[in-house]
Amino acid sequence: MFRYLLCSFALVLVYPLGIDLYLVGLPDIARDLNASQADLHVAFSIYLAGMASTMLLAGWCADHIGRKPVALMGAAAFAIASWYAANSVTVDYFLFARFGQGVGAGFCYVVTFAILRDTLDDDKRAKVLTMINGITCIVPVLAPVIGHVILMRFEWSSLFFSMAIMAMLIFQLCLVILKESKPRLIEAAYTSTQSQSSINQAHDHKTNVANRGPQQGHNEPLVSRLFISRLIMTSLAVTAILTYVNTSPMLLMEQMGYSTGEYSAAMAGLAAISMSTAFLAPKLLTHFGQQRIMLASQWLFISSAAVLMAGYLFKFESGVILLGISLICAGFSIGFGTAMSQALSPFSLRAGMASSVLGISQIACSAAYITLMGWLGMSALNMLIFLLLLAGVTSIILLLVVPSETISSDKLTHKVSEPSSNDKIPASS
Repeated sequence: MFRYLLCSFALVLVYPLGIDLYLVGLPDIARDLNASQADLHVAFSIYLAGMASTMLLAGWCADHIGRKPVALMGAAAFAIASWYAANSVTVDYFLFARFGQGVGAGFCYVVTFAILRDTLDDDKRAKVLTMINGITCIVPVLAPVIGHVILMRFEWSSLFFSMAIMAMLIFQLCLVILKESKPRLIEAAYTSTQSQSSINQAHDHKTNVANRGPQQGHNEPLVSRLFISRLIMTSLAVTAILTYVNTSPMLLMEQMGYSTGEYSAAMAGLAAISMSTAFLAPKLLTHFGQQRIMLASQWLFISSAAVLMAGYLFKFESGVILLGISLICAGFSIGFGTAMSQALSPFSLRAGMASSVLGISQIACSAAYITLMGWLGMSALNMLIFLLLLAGVTSIILLLVVPSETISSDKLTHKVSEPSSNDKIPASS
């Protein structure tokens, strides 16, 4: 099981790496490529467009070809695109490479969740996904520091060469240690290693799974109440965290007068809160259960909105605003992983497609909301408060109307399809 977790953690880092590592080099990139501020904003958007536009393809490939080929394709595409970005001589060339990076990141993002769905049961998957949130919070803190160190001795192109090297290391890691986790392939291994009596007990269920084939879409529909509700919840949660990231410079530097150094220190502190909360979440899930923790995460969003409104009344008092933002980080860290785990729980053969739909929805919802609010001229604080209230209230309603379900067939599928007992995570983990 360690091999799956190690590869999943490595693959999920590709997505934030492509966003955060190159940011410190933007002034140099703009100078050397004669790029405008608008071009630099497009470079960020086109990266997300590359992710969103190919996620469905990544999900289909993961379900029909296998998880490992998609992981390798994603890491390879990201590495090649990073190399092209490093050698860019025009803005158009650079933007094309950024789109390619997004394609690779999208493949890696989708297959990460599919692998975890294949190899972990509901409880362990929820805990691991919350820890993944903590790991990804490290990237926005460390990436600018690493990028600054690189730029002290090398040109901005070295930032993208570094991304290419990292992606190739991930490619090699997956090539060497990642085993195919696609359910039907694991079932074949299961039949070759289990006793005849165990095979007879699981025969009827395995026959049903094996016979799904082209009919699998009818057995695992993407329009189930549980999936749609969790898709909405995770999309609103991602929109909340990206809205906070997008508005934080305006809130902290423009309206509260933070210097660049003070802003960086504040963001590092907030990332530390996200990490610590994410690593604490597995223990909270063990003691309180998924439903209570998810409800608590939404109340943290609502409490954050209330605190931020109080901060406005107190003329942007620094401590109050930072407390409100801290509650956003904590709410996202303890709730998002569990919601993603529940969204994937009904799917064994279509985990790749389900992951791609979730990813596309999260990116599209975030981009649409931020763009719409900017077009309407809403202030950064009001944009954030409105979204937090919308996310918190909507998600609480969905949790009460569509509570988490323990699907016996899902557990049976997982029992049949997960790796051998030697690879399982001990119960104590």
